[in-house]
Amino acid sequence: MPELKSKLPGVGTTIFTVMSRLAEDYDAINLSQGFPDYQPPVELLERVTHHLHAGHNQYPHMAGVPALREQIAIKVERLYGVSSDPESEITVTSGATEALFCAIHAVVRPGDEVIVFDPAYDSYDPAITLAGAKTVHIPLTLPGFGIDWDRFRAALNDRTRMVVINSPHNPSGSLLTAEDLERLADELEDHDAYVLSDEVYEHIVFDDRVHATVLANTRLAKRSFAVFSFGKTYHATGWKVGYCVAPPALSQEFRRVHQFNTFTTVTPLQHALADYLAECPEHYLGLGRFYQEKRDLFLELFSESRLEFEASLGTYFQLARYDGVSDLPDHEFARWLTEKHGVAVIPITAFYESPPEARYVRFCFAKEPHTLRAAAQRLAAL
Repeated sequence: MPELKSKLPGVGTTIFTVMSRLAEDYDAINLSQGFPDYQPPVELLERVTHHLHAGHNQYPHMAGVPALREQIAIKVERLYGVSSDPESEITVTSGATEALFCAIHAVVRPGDEVIVFDPAYDSYDPAITLAGAKTVHIPLTLPGFGIDWDRFRAALNDRTRMVVINSPHNPSGSLLTAEDLERLADELEDHDAYVLSDEVYEHIVFDDRVHATVLANTRLAKRSFAVFSFGKTYHATGWKVGYCVAPPALSQEFRRVHQFNTFTTVTPLQHALADYLAECPEHYLGLGRFYQEKRDLFLELFSESRLEFEASLGTYFQLARYDGVSDLPDHEFARWLTEKHGVAVIPITAFYESPPEARYVRFCFAKEPHTLRAAAQRLAAL
């Protein structure tokens, strides 16, 4: 029997699974894992049913159903004024996580370095490690969770193969601006590094701000993979449908990995999403307002607690500082909240290589109003 040596020895069960299971065990309100407690639009569900019975149940095109890729191109043009070729620049994937993995493995090789900004979504580092590369963690500045450009510049070197950015940012809810992207383009001007831009919350931006995409930055677009998610947009996280937009040469390498990973994505869902994108653009156009109402309700309801909040600028997550409540480490505090107060949250040290001293936990407010009210009542005594 050969000795088994893990390729990911430092990786355990994700914090999202751990906290959701704990919420089930203690009958807690689950504001930890990022999923809504309401259904996708009825019209979209009806289109899925239609395509299930219309014979769309066999393998689609490896890169995605052509009608869906065409609708994605229309959406990108409408929102960002950017022309994308559905045939050579858009690839539909089995969730954004698959797209992130494929982008990393398309260009990152053993011995390379990949820069990520902490707190960073937990799928980045394992994908980089599996590619044989080194993850270079740079902490975002506090309290605003912005890029420390001096530290970034110091980290860049000849081994830097990729920089991973995420905006709107999970878990902090911060945003990169068009000026930030220009600064990034400046810093990378003399480096042969690619950009992986995680933009899955592109439509969930608040207070009349706009989403800044790498696709609209001409200098970054030619070296970038931009990743998006239908699950986040249409309240259907379990469908696991995302897509990647990248220049033809990068898309070609991306698809070489994709075709031997998942190969393709559920056919009737792709057809249904194509229909809904064409018929109901008002859904994604109004998503920021929809979630801003939930954010504002969340902040109002929790204002009576001793938790401290700086209003999220995007995503459907809200960070809270709990220094005034407890001096427990955040993993212990999250467990205490779940077990003793019946509300599950995410400790954000799970997103860090070297956590800061500040104590934060992450709430998900993609919930029905009655769910948020019940959670607020449970935590009112904090």
